[in-house]
Amino acid sequence: MTGLDAATAARFMALTLGHLGREYPHKLDHVLDGPQDAQTPSALHPIFHGSFDWHSCVHGWWQVLRLARLFPDLPEAAAVRAQAEIMLTEANFAVETAYLDRPSARGFERPYGWAWALMLHGELVQHDAAWAQHGDAFAAAFAARFKAFLPLQTYPIYTGTHFNSAFALTLAHGWAMHHDPELLLLIEDRARHWFGLARVGQAWEPGGDEFLSPALSIAMLMSFVLPKDAFADWFAAFLPEASCGRPVQLFEPAVVSDRTDGKIAHLDGLNLSRAWCWRRIAARLAPAELQPLLEPTIERHLAAAMPHIAGDYMGEHWLASFAVLALQAEPGNA
Repeated sequence: MTGLDAATAARFMALTLGHLGREYPHKLDHVLDGPQDAQTPSALHPIFHGSFDWHSCVHGWWQVLRLARLFPDLPEAAAVRAQAEIMLTEANFAVETAYLDRPSARGFERPYGWAWALMLHGELVQHDAAWAQHGDAFAAAFAARFKAFLPLQTYPIYTGTHFNSAFALTLAHGWAMHHDPELLLLIEDRARHWFGLARVGQAWEPGGDEFLSPALSIAMLMSFVLPKDAFADWFAAFLPEASCGRPVQLFEPAVVSDRTDGKIAHLDGLNLSRAWCWRRIAARLAPAELQPLLEPTIERHLAAAMPHIAGDYMGEHWLASFAVLALQAEPGNA
């Protein structure tokens, strides 16, 4: 499977529309400062209360809107636009944005949800609809959060879950390229500072609940930050044995033993995100470098995960978004 097609897009849109408004079960990221804060997910988040958790709902909306733009004539695309008319209102975005002003919300969804909020905005503004501009203040609030926090973050976070620094900066970088030159410079400065001298990545992965590759997430970020020739030199120092298929754990799909367990099901996402990272890395290396090794590596990872996008809600509420990333090389909204 080398890219998106109409049948896949239709299936993903239908699947995700089925849970964007599904409030329960819900894993709430919410600090109660008093009894008045004990509210339902939909009261707190009139747009992003579905898909089991806030960030999955955000990138679920990104996914269906992108697919509706790429395949506008599908019936599912019309259903996406109709749902957007209902939910992506100016008033609802105002509530979502105001939530960030709560004293206990300083670290809300940092950095994963922040980055996906920017990705969503980058997709929204490419649609010719009244709701396309309703997320401007919402995105500006998250851009401001990145600008305030990144200078304070002395050390990156490497874990392959929601706290991973490199993955979030990759998504935010794609948005900042088109919308915020100041944030773009800050992201590139942080990336060079944290990872510019990284050598011989150890690739101690996968962790048992990871949906991101710590090593490949760093390489992915640097593929956007560095010029092509500089990236090739950096990559050769970071993963010097990649041409020999080592570290071997980066080239073989993770085994998922129980897809009803939300944490173990993360490993399907790891296989998808690795496919995405390898696709982008391959595009930034000279054609003769690693191509014979990476093309089957990507296909193995896709084959391990794509049959399991649906089937259990623990994966179903988010995996289609990662599948869209895996089937396209770019994180931005081109």
